[in-house]
Amino acid sequence: MTQPNLPLTGACLCGAVQLHVTAAPLLTLACHCRDCQKLAASAYSLTVMFPAAAVTTTGELVLGGLHSAERKHYYCPSCLSFVLSRLKAAPERVNLRASLLDDLTWFTPFVEIMTEEKQPWANVPAPHSYARFPTTAEALADLMADYANTIAPAPPPSPETGPA
Repeated sequence: MTQPNLPLTGACLCGAVQLHVTAAPLLTLACHCRDCQKLAASAYSLTVMFPAAAVTTTGELVLGGLHSAERKHYYCPSCLSFVLSRLKAAPERVNLRASLLDDLTWFTPFVEIMTEEKQPWANVPAPHSYARFPTTAEALADLMADYANTIAPAPPPSPETGPA
């Protein structure tokens, strides 16, 4: 896994909603739940979790999809692309649909969730897997720390040791 080149940019299918991201991802995920299968018209959806302050959108977003007071999904009202989700319990984070980013060469799912609803033929190269979700805030924090260590750029060579 590699660190993406920042800033990241992207857009919905019609281009009415533009994305600009200025911080490294906190986590990358594949979700196998039936809702995501239906929303993505695929076996799973791909998500990148970012610090909320690092994500800027231009263009109108509308609330849609299966949402609740705890979970809000936002779409482009023109092409109906699923753009991002926000969780009431985690206002400091945004879950962005990875497929909307212009450059995904760095993207690999680090975690797969909702595998109890996974299609039997759908294989994801994620090193962490959950039947539903990580069960505690500590487990999620550990995953984010592990992911940060995995994508961290290599330190520059020191003058004493030379290149690695």
